[in-house]
Amino acid sequence: MRSARSLLAGVMGALALVTGTVCAATLDRDAALQLSQSAVGRTPGDATFTAADGRTVRLSELRGKPLVVSFVYTGCFQVCPATTQFLSLAVERGADALGAQAFNVATIGFNLPFDTPAAMRDFARRQRIARDNWLFLSPRVEGLERLLQDFGFAYVETPAGFDHVLQATVLDADGRIVKQVYGESFSLEALVEPLKSLVTGAPVATDSLSSLVERVRVLCTVYDPVSGQYRLDYALFAEMLGGFLVIAGTAIFLLRDRRNAPRRG
Repeated sequence: MRSARSLLAGVMGALALVTGTVCAATLDRDAALQLSQSAVGRTPGDATFTAADGRTVRLSELRGKPLVVSFVYTGCFQVCPATTQFLSLAVERGADALGAQAFNVATIGFNLPFDTPAAMRDFARRQRIARDNWLFLSPRVEGLERLLQDFGFAYVETPAGFDHVLQATVLDADGRIVKQVYGESFSLEALVEPLKSLVTGAPVATDSLSSLVERVRVLCTVYDPVSGQYRLDYALFAEMLGGFLVIAGTAIFLLRDRRNAPRRG
C-alpha cells in the first residue's frame, strides 16, 4: 500500500507541475492584441493552400466577396471546436441576413505538418460544418510564418498544445483586413454587422482598444460573459486529472497484481 500511496502522490505532484507549467507558458495578451490589431488595414499576401478536398486554393481566389478567416489546430479537443461551432452560429446568422453566398469563410490549420487536408476534413466533419462557402485549408509550410504574421495571429506552444488568440478576421472584397473579432463566444452582431457593412458599402465601425483587451483568449482561462472577466479553465485541469488518475489506477492495479502473484522457486 505504501508503494501505491507513493505512486498516487507522485501522480498528483506531476499534475500540479504540469498545470502550473501550462499556465506559466501562456501568451502575452497585450503583445498578442497589439500584433493582431496591427494587421487591420493590411492586405495579406497571396498564400497558397490545399483544401480539404485536395484542390489547390490561393487566397486571392477568395476575393470579390467579404471573407472571414479563423485559425485552429486539429489536435485541439476543447477550445478550437467550441470556437468553430460558435463561429458557425454567427455565420448562419450572417447567411440569414445577407444571403448564403454573400461572403466566404475559411478555417486554416496552423499546426503543420499535422493539420493536413485529411485532418482538416475530419475536423469539419466533427464540427458538422458542410457549407458551400466555408473552406477548411492547410497552408504550405514555407509560407506559414508569413501568413500568420499577415493576419496578426500569435501563438505559443505549451505542454498542453497551443496557447493562441481566438480571433475571427474579417476581410473586404479586395482582401484587406477590416476587423478582428475576439473570443470563444461573442455577440453575433460583432461579426454580422461588419459583413453587412461590407456588403452594403457602409463604413465598418472600429472598436476602442479598451473594449478589445478582455476579449483576447488564452489557453488557461475562459471568458465569462456574465462577469466580463476571465476565470481559470477548470475543465482543462479536470481532463488532465482524469487522465492522470486512469494512469495511476492502472499502475496501482499492476502493482497489486504483481505483489499477489505466486512466486516461483
